[in-house]
Amino acid sequence: MNYDFDLFVIGAGSGGIATARRAAEYGAKVGIAEFDRLGGTCVNRGCVPKKLMVYASHFPSLFEDAQGYGWSAVQSTLDWEKMVSVVNNEVTRLNGIYQTMLDKSKVEIFQGHGKFIDAHTIEIGDKKVTADKILIAVGGHPIRPNILGIEHAITSDEIFNLPKQPKDMVVLGGGYIGTEFACILNGLGTKVTQVIRGDIILRGFDDDLRTEIQQAMGNHGIRILNKIELIAIEKDADGVKVTVQGDKNSEETVVADAVSLAAVGRKPNTQNLGLENTKVKRHDGAICVDKYSRTEEENIYAVGDCTNKINLTPVAINEGRALADTLFGGKPRTMSYENIPTAIFTTPEAATVGLTEAEAREEYGDAVKVYRTRFRPMYYTLAGKDEKTMMKLVVDQNTDRVLGAHMVGTNAAEIIQGIAIAIKMGATKANFDATVGIHPSSAEEFVTMR
Repeated sequence: MNYDFDLFVIGAGSGGIATARRAAEYGAKVGIAEFDRLGGTCVNRGCVPKKLMVYASHFPSLFEDAQGYGWSAVQSTLDWEKMVSVVNNEVTRLNGIYQTMLDKSKVEIFQGHGKFIDAHTIEIGDKKVTADKILIAVGGHPIRPNILGIEHAITSDEIFNLPKQPKDMVVLGGGYIGTEFACILNGLGTKVTQVIRGDIILRGFDDDLRTEIQQAMGNHGIRILNKIELIAIEKDADGVKVTVQGDKNSEETVVADAVSLAAVGRKPNTQNLGLENTKVKRHDGAICVDKYSRTEEENIYAVGDCTNKINLTPVAINEGRALADTLFGGKPRTMSYENIPTAIFTTPEAATVGLTEAEAREEYGDAVKVYRTRFRPMYYTLAGKDEKTMMKLVVDQNTDRVLGAHMVGTNAAEIIQGIAIAIKMGATKANFDATVGIHPSSAEEFVTMR
């Protein structure tokens, strides 16, 4: 049968675009459908604008630190509207770059929602196209928790377009998105209260990393209300009132001037895709795939956040390129989910790769040995601040292999990216010890821990 396309992609986010371009490089005729701006969550409502706001949030402390080095005091105020404008201008510039890349790859773009009519037919508005193979790469969306008055809260999607800076903000959720935005807003001068159901933020990360960040956030003025069981939001003349109740029935009301931010997780965008017209199966909303990203329908595939494996942009890109290599490049390969590094752009920054201490002890038991260091970096000595960096290696004593590396401190992401290569290659603690450190640097501590 003749099809309109060799590959048709639903969703022009990081994973979808990566797959489309790689497949086109191999000579496939490719089409892609997107109802929103190109680039998906990462470019438009995630990694890119968030990291730019992280940079913006660091300047007040940099101005302050400079005085310790002999610079005169700087009196500066944030123009929130300008910051939002320049951040969104950069997003628009990147949208144009994605458009150019797809055009150069001769990928045909369809504006609108893609929906399955059958396993080989997609409807986009009043158009229908057929394809031999179809990729679902529709990403995810923020969850609005079942809380009384949740309609008065914004999500992480809306934070980038607030017309005015909130003076007081309540952040609901202790995951990495909520914690990052708590730090960003605090750095920009907003008074922040973070409400979490657990005892410590960042569930799923290494416990030392979680504790270090939470302690630092408190030192920087962020108030964290933990062990919260009930939450209710109410709109009034003063803004938004958030009432919380703790595990001992203690009750407290926090007033935010305009909004509260709900950042309690994300779900796959798998509704209204017409999946009922195919054999594609889902579990808790996520599309079920095998190691080759293939669904139960042999010609339909899925990558990225809609599969809810590891929801990171580089993972979606790697999954997509592996799929294109397999289907069109004659180079079958699968995505490895072991030792994937990740960062948390809080203040202080954190990054991690490999197993947490708890995961390692569960798998390797008493063979696990932990090396840990905590110190004040040289930068902060003249600035007169008691900021700390924490580094940690988790090692299997039977093989001497490093199972995990964790860091909290300035440039953690940049440092852990290099450490991740070593761990991915199976480096041992002896390999770390034999490596000469760069002095003076924080990174050298990773090769001097005893």
